[in-house]
Amino acid sequence: MASGGSLLTEEHLLCPICLDVFNKPVSTPCGHNFCLPCITSYWDTTFVCQCPICKEDFPNRPNLKVNIFIADLLSQFKSLHVTNVDTQRSAGQQQVSCGSKVQCDICSSQAVKSCLDCVTSYCDSHLQPHDIASELKRHTLVDPVESLGEKVCRKHHRLMMLFCKNDNSVLCDLCVGLRHANHDVVSVQKGYYHMTLQVIGNEAKVHQMIQERMQKVQDTKESLMQSKTETKKVIEHGRRDLTELVTEIKRTQEELIKVFEEKQKAAENQATGLITDMEKEISCLKVTAKNLEELKEIKDPVCFLKRYPNQSLLPYTMDLSTHNFIRHLEVKYVHKCVRNSISQLQDLLDKLNEELNRFSNSTDTSNKVALRYMQQYGENIVLDFDTAHPMLTLSADGKQVWYNMGTGLWGNQIPKPNMFTQHLAVVGQRGFSSRRFYFEVHVGQKTEWCLGVATASLQKNGAIVRSPNSGLWAIWFLVDKFETFSSPGEAVYTGKVEHVGVFVDYNGGQVTFFDVIKAVHIYSFTECLFTEELYPYFNPCDNEYGSNLEPMIIVPISPAE
Repeated sequence: MASGGSLLTEEHLLCPICLDVFNKPVSTPCGHNFCLPCITSYWDTTFVCQCPICKEDFPNRPNLKVNIFIADLLSQFKSLHVTNVDTQRSAGQQQVSCGSKVQCDICSSQAVKSCLDCVTSYCDSHLQPHDIASELKRHTLVDPVESLGEKVCRKHHRLMMLFCKNDNSVLCDLCVGLRHANHDVVSVQKGYYHMTLQVIGNEAKVHQMIQERMQKVQDTKESLMQSKTETKKVIEHGRRDLTELVTEIKRTQEELIKVFEEKQKAAENQATGLITDMEKEISCLKVTAKNLEELKEIKDPVCFLKRYPNQSLLPYTMDLSTHNFIRHLEVKYVHKCVRNSISQLQDLLDKLNEELNRFSNSTDTSNKVALRYMQQYGENIVLDFDTAHPMLTLSADGKQVWYNMGTGLWGNQIPKPNMFTQHLAVVGQRGFSSRRFYFEVHVGQKTEWCLGVATASLQKNGAIVRSPNSGLWAIWFLVDKFETFSSPGEAVYTGKVEHVGVFVDYNGGQVTFFDVIKAVHIYSFTECLFTEELYPYFNPCDNEYGSNLEPMIIVPISPAE
């Protein structure tokens, strides 16, 4: 390596994020180098893991290790006393490089100097008075500065090279000693980087919120279409069957049509209002996204920071988790009740009227009705001892499973062929296909667990790849939030649940999870393609997130009231 620095300068050893000498230099897969704390902090503030320089996306966060070669270069460079970046920066504090060409403020010629006292840039001819007049000779001249008026402190006539994080303001070096002595003051470059990260993070959030609302609008429209279709079927079948019966059945027929038409109209009004509100939010978020894009395009740090708004960049929006439009399931449930009641004639006519009256007088029972609809497909689930991981303990009746910190139920026995060897999991004895089935599990106060359904061919010997094609449709609870097994890190529901219902519509390609106690929808896998038998899947997990030794218990189904 050349010792004079002709082949190596301090610029080669500066992190492009913090603009300081590397601290634990690491290299990304695309070949760019950063401080380990800087790139880690950058990725923590973004939704997409990508290189800050070339913007290459990485599907998973790379496992970065310190670049020994660069670390050795850094050590040798320090030994030559050429890495004193702070000293070099402070020596040139009053100099700003803002482009090679700055126009004279008086004429159209190229400026050669900028005066901090006059707050004006001059060409050679218009600069002459500063070389002649004694008063002007005292002025401070610097190399030409673009947008000089925005970069000079009007009080001290010095360039504003510092940024106060506490007051969100740009300062000169003299301003610091007055009102910002104990504040967090950094260079404008670091301030620019810090605030740009906020813009990038907020921009990503806005785009995610737009996508969530667009998806919610689409789901609501689809649910409304299904609800309308089911309502038409109920009316048609009810009219056809009930007209064949006596006067009492005629009265029931008229009541049925009235109730369903009113509820469908109410559903349409509710859906229309929800769609309208979300479309308004989408429009507002698009405006915000545009504003953020415009703000992000300002590359001049001072201009950027001065135009950075003091209030929140994100508009107020509704909580999407509180809006679940699944009216079609409600209609399906009552439709089934009508059909069964008619087939059993007068004996079930009273039950039909009871259901219609309950439906007519209710304000918002869609979730409860949906839960009752699912519960009618309840099955007796028993755990398969031969598949359980050795660190799990099962109750004698095969209804409970919990994590055992000791050797587990099997001790030192040889693992069975179909046993889970890495995941703390067990499946049910019986598989299901070409039908609907439902079961309920009590998880109590557990801090972590995973529950769902799996194919018979699910990988049991070794790790299961967390992807949509793994053959496992499950939700994973961690402390206070839920994510799907196939999409780690993406929260789909927040809050604690003690009693979970799992409903599978095999032919319909759907797996739904419900909070049974609150009658709240947790999450649904939709448009799934099942090609083999599905087995209930249980994973009580270990103690990574605190004491977690409570069992997962398969409980009898109590119909929702």
